[in-house]
Amino acid sequence: MLKAAIVGATGIVGQQFVVALDKHPWIKITTLAASERSAGRTYKEALTDPKTGAFRWYCDEPPSPEVMDIPVQIANDMDVSKVDIVFSAVESDQAQILEPKFAATKAVISTASAFRYEKDVPILIPGINSEHAALLKKQGKERGWKGFITPIPNCTTTGLAITLKPIYDKFGIKMVLMTSMQALSGAGRSPGVIGLDILDNVIPYIVSEEEKVQRETQKILGAFDRGAIEPAQFAVSCTCTRVNVREGHTESVFVATEKKCEPEEVARAMSEYKGFKGVSLPSAPKQMIVVRTDPFRPQPRLDRDTDNGMATVVGRIRKDTALQNGVKYLLVSHNTKMGAARGAVLVAELLIKKGYIA
Repeated sequence: MLKAAIVGATGIVGQQFVVALDKHPWIKITTLAASERSAGRTYKEALTDPKTGAFRWYCDEPPSPEVMDIPVQIANDMDVSKVDIVFSAVESDQAQILEPKFAATKAVISTASAFRYEKDVPILIPGINSEHAALLKKQGKERGWKGFITPIPNCTTTGLAITLKPIYDKFGIKMVLMTSMQALSGAGRSPGVIGLDILDNVIPYIVSEEEKVQRETQKILGAFDRGAIEPAQFAVSCTCTRVNVREGHTESVFVATEKKCEPEEVARAMSEYKGFKGVSLPSAPKQMIVVRTDPFRPQPRLDRDTDNGMATVVGRIRKDTALQNGVKYLLVSHNTKMGAARGAVLVAELLIKKGYIA
């Protein structure tokens, strides 16, 4: 059983890691770290408001009793010598400082964007670009690390990249246009999503989100050759909005393909896509993309939890006559499961299976 530390354990994503690793067959939580405010107390105490006694637990699933008594350490001072994996759930400014420190000796799997755009850092989605993991050897060698850093994508990128992969493989892609309708949970406590802002409203701007989605999609679907990733050459343009939905990002996607294709062919390519090719991972969905034929699907409330929130659900696949070889569809992807902690745990499983973590 491999031992794991969670950095940023008291935050929303940190709590999601606690749930994602509960009763995991390969990985056990042994170390928790957070800010100085939480350090020196048990995890249960750190999550309890000292003034009101309120237990500040975000997830629907209850926390494991075993984790409640683990003492919380200060993230800056955390000793990683007794763990095998560090799951980082901190903000990007903290990640810039903490993650290289941990990666000097350990595998660091991050939900932060701090290192996503470095040339020697892969953005992994197992089953989509698993071969990019080979870049980690170069990263460790060039940086003098025994470990490595590998972040997961932005949660909005995840569902988009997954659904584009079978289209790209089979028909080629010239251009992608996307508009997102993103859940509140993806914002944490960010400005623009407090109750009176989002109620009866749509927030038309999410800081830096569109740029992240565009760059990350091209990198994830890029070719790995001679120790480097060559980003995919098709154009990506998107508008990212925040809507009054608790969980699950909905995205409206328009694709211009290289080869002419019919909606039925796209639906078949998505449904038949086998990303794992015989590799069995505990958190992997049985089917990466689930295609619905009901014209009123997908819907976040009905579809976000498909296969424990790890499958991307697609519907309304149809021709687009404004684009040459145009096809359009909608998707729903669970932003706090596949798009966050469970997606990061899936990356850890892939790297364990491939021998990068032992």
